Amino acid sequence: MYCVSCRSPVCYQCLEEGKHSKHDVKALGAMWKQHKAQLSQALNGVSDKAKEAKEFLVQLKNLLQQIQVTENGLDYEACLVAQCDALVDALTRQKAKLLTKVTKEREHKLKVVWDQINHCTLKLRQSTGLMEYCLEVIKENDPSGFLQISDALIKRVQVSQEQWVKGALEPKVSAEFDLTLDSEPLLQSIHQLDFIQMKLPPVPLLQLEKCCTRNNSVTLAWRMPPLSHNPVEGYILELDDGDGGQFREVYVGKETLCTIDGLHFNSTYNARVKAFNSAGIGPYSKTVILQTSDVAWFTFDPSSAHRDIVLSNDNQTATCNSYDDRVVLGTAAFSKGVHYWELHVDRYDNHPDPAFGIARINVVKDMMLGKDDKAWAMYVDNNRSWFMHCNSHTNRTEGGVSKGATVGVLLDLNKHNLTFYINGQQQGPPAFENIEGIFMPALSLNRNVQVTLHTGLEVPQSVKQPKLPNN
Repeated sequence: MYCVSCRSPVCYQCLEEGKHSKHDVKALGAMWKQHKAQLSQALNGVSDKAKEAKEFLVQLKNLLQQIQVTENGLDYEACLVAQCDALVDALTRQKAKLLTKVTKEREHKLKVVWDQINHCTLKLRQSTGLMEYCLEVIKENDPSGFLQISDALIKRVQVSQEQWVKGALEPKVSAEFDLTLDSEPLLQSIHQLDFIQMKLPPVPLLQLEKCCTRNNSVTLAWRMPPLSHNPVEGYILELDDGDGGQFREVYVGKETLCTIDGLHFNSTYNARVKAFNSAGIGPYSKTVILQTSDVAWFTFDPSSAHRDIVLSNDNQTATCNSYDDRVVLGTAAFSKGVHYWELHVDRYDNHPDPAFGIARINVVKDMMLGKDDKAWAMYVDNNRSWFMHCNSHTNRTEGGVSKGATVGVLLDLNKHNLTFYINGQQQGPPAFENIEGIFMPALSLNRNVQVTLHTGLEVPQSVKQPKLPNN
């Protein structure tokens, strides 16, 4: 048996007659199994702790090796040395400036004293000469001769005496230098120079009142929270793809205002920003949602137009100085969505062939639109039209333009095709299909044509039956 109170095995005789008779006793085998189970459980706990301790030792050894072997510590030492050297250099430069001030002050004092010595020497010499002459005159025994010059001598002596004004025989400067260097604040700063615990920058605050969209551009502004003392070295602005995709970095720098151009029209973008310093990158700000314009508003682009192109009416009206065809592009660029714009023919003389369509940014601008592989166009005269790309003419269609006509361009990048309209009626079949990439509105014309661009238009909901091409 086993005495629970005494924590020891006992025999039956001790149990009946001895001190264990009134104690709590249990079967020896049961207690043996119970204590073995308790010991095993305690050993498992110790074993787990020992395993954690071994892993921790491995971690510490790796950390020790990183500190000893890697260049991290050396980088910190080099940075510390560079910062202290910069302080020493600054102090050396300031010492040189102060020494220069002392030298200038000494030279100034010396000059003042030498000037005073020379002036006083000259006056003393003059006074001494006058005194010697007067003494000789006083020795004169002829009253008549003495009185002839005495008045003039008396006035001259009085003038000489008056020239020795008060303060003339006092030094203008002292030997003491009125320069006192107060180095105590700097010494205190040096004694207080120590390492600080660099912390991550806090969450930037988006300034929603300054965040806005214009056409297919978005502008975002942010600032750090007030009373934030953690240094900030820069910011990282992230924007998604306008279709719920992954965020990507669009700006890294120190500014707190950023405008992103060239986004998709009729798209919803999510933006966020975070700050960083030498301690690392801080947490993201809240996400702001920005909606670009439903329709495209744009003008002709004077910066990329051929030099013969003449723009007016806030870059919405175009003509040309040359009899040859010249190209001008729009300021918008499209890569997805459905977009529609119109061009009104203000002037049409001598039956020219203006061309309307789309182009890449690097289209050739000194010939008709569509003659190279960077443009897709419809060129039209007063009777018929053709589609042209890579100088290939297709789909001749009856119906032309004249003064007052309106040409519509429908770019459907969801279906990847381009369609033209004249006076609201579709001109031929869809002109081009399977087009992909980034396109800009484009126009070519000569001096016999003037057109005005109209943008911000809704896509036509219904169109007339297209005119069939004459093949």
